[in-house]
Amino acid sequence: MLGKVRLLGRLVRAVTTRDPDRRAGLLYQLSDPDAQFADRTTRYTNIGYWESDETTVDEAGEAAAVLLADTARLGPGHDVLDVGCGYGDQDFLWLRDWEPRTIHAIDMAPRQIEHARRRAAAESEDRLDFRVGSATRLPYADGSFDRVVTLDAAMHFHTRAGFFREAYRVLRPGGLLATIDTLPVDAGTAPTFFRTPRLSLYRFSIPADNWYDRSDYAGHLAEAGFTDARVTSIRELSWEPWFRYWSRLANEPEARRDVPAEVVATVDREWRDCARIRHEVDHLDYVCAVAVKPAEF
Repeated sequence: MLGKVRLLGRLVRAVTTRDPDRRAGLLYQLSDPDAQFADRTTRYTNIGYWESDETTVDEAGEAAAVLLADTARLGPGHDVLDVGCGYGDQDFLWLRDWEPRTIHAIDMAPRQIEHARRRAAAESEDRLDFRVGSATRLPYADGSFDRVVTLDAAMHFHTRAGFFREAYRVLRPGGLLATIDTLPVDAGTAPTFFRTPRLSLYRFSIPADNWYDRSDYAGHLAEAGFTDARVTSIRELSWEPWFRYWSRLANEPEARRDVPAEVVATVDREWRDCARIRHEVDHLDYVCAVAVKPAEF
């Protein structure tokens, strides 16, 4: 009981703070990570990229990171900035498989950054730098990076347009910005529409200025100075299989046979109204975008 009271207090503190950056950081620290990731070997928090209905949560989270790296055309010798890095799983993956020179990663959730730092220290990995900070006040000099990436986080930045401007500033000429991002299918759907426990995060943690759909995304990139923007919906391989996976856990005893009790308890709490979650998912898009900072002539 005491634990529930404390959690409620932390939730109230998060949703009532006036600092939007701090609000997102506090909301993402509400969950107990031991329970949240009890059924996983990774700590990805993205919706995932599900190549089939046999895909696991770990595989879907990693596949989204792979898609983002490929979209950004990460490669050897690149200096990379990962904004809204969470627990940093994708950064270790990218460093191993794409071999950039350095990856700097930043997030507003101190607990997640501390986890990433401990892992980097345990692996004696000095090419990774994790720090707490804001996406719209990046603590890096102009022209510091070849690539700026963000994996399912930019919808929380206050504002996304401010982040685009900062990404443009810290990129070198010819550099790329690549994002995987959550949007409404139609901006006419208000954030207050999302009221189920599983999706109400979007109600409280997306600034009003970020609430636009795919048709406007490239325009905001262009306003920041980027060119050659491509914005592609991947919702059919993200939200749709995501819903099928979790609704099976909520409704099919066979699907939860080997699932840890902590995860089952969370599913029972958050997925009581699958029909309503289905309706809310119908109003969410998931996009993969890339744009270029023009080279100097």
